[in-house]
Amino acid sequence: MLKLDAAGHLVYKRLPSLQMISPVSLGRARWIAITSCIFIAITVFAAPKQTANTLTQIRSVLQAQQDGWNRGDIDGFMNGYARSASTVFISEDTIRRGWQTVRDRYRKKYSSRAKMGTLTFSDLEITLLSSDSAVASGRWKLKRANDQPHGRFTLILKRLPEGWRIVHDHTSAASPPK
Repeated sequence: MLKLDAAGHLVYKRLPSLQMISPVSLGRARWIAITSCIFIAITVFAAPKQTANTLTQIRSVLQAQQDGWNRGDIDGFMNGYARSASTVFISEDTIRRGWQTVRDRYRKKYSSRAKMGTLTFSDLEITLLSSDSAVASGRWKLKRANDQPHGRFTLILKRLPEGWRIVHDHTSAASPPK
């Protein structure tokens, strides 16, 4: 803090680190402490409920995808993706952009019920990045008459007005056994 001394010179005077701006009565201090504790308790105990609910919502999206696939319903499966031109799907050294492009790829590659087989997701791990974004990873497996392709996936999901949706999907297939 700068002050003028008796001779009129500007002098720097360091203030103490902690200063009480105004005195607080014991009753008011107690009220502030109790209110702060209540606020912290509400915040801490509300978060796990929201987190558990969010994880359930994300798991439901993936379960609905699995169910749609196993009914032979590509469009039902695609409901898990954001209907956006910015949706990204990466697989087989190829990047596809846009919900429609991803849908077309699935319809072409899995053109029959036999090619679709039965889909199972397992080892699902979900990490919330924020209140409206998450990363999910896990394993996928198709059970078909002649083979059982499988691999891993990593998804980025965003909470959109219509609910949680996949905005980025990186899926890889394991090498077939030799």
